[in-house]
Amino acid sequence: MENNNLSLRSLLEKEKPNGINFLDLFRNLRIVLKQERKEYVIEEPVPDEPVANAPRADKDTFKKHLDDMLDVSYLMLATMSPELQKQNEDMNAYNMIQNLKEIYEGQA
Repeated sequence: MENNNLSLRSLLEKEKPNGINFLDLFRNLRIVLKQERKEYVIEEPVPDEPVANAPRADKDTFKKHLDDMLDVSYLMLATMSPELQKQNEDMNAYNMIQNLKEIYEGQA
């Protein structure tokens, strides 16, 4: 499975996002994340942290979301130009996608 992840991730290494190719890169990112079962982190904001006495399953689900979000955030940052990295480095994956959509969706 790891080899499949690496080969699919190579889709993201071809080009850096710009106004013309944003939709293509976004589509490739979704393909990679679907295969890794992490697409939800770019579609859903980070949920609120469960309360201290919440069921273990709720806490585990929250932790998995945070872990997956970090993985996807770093993957996204690694595929960006240095300028975009600086603009997005303090954002999570969901917020990065929202920001990139604002910047590029009208240009694509």
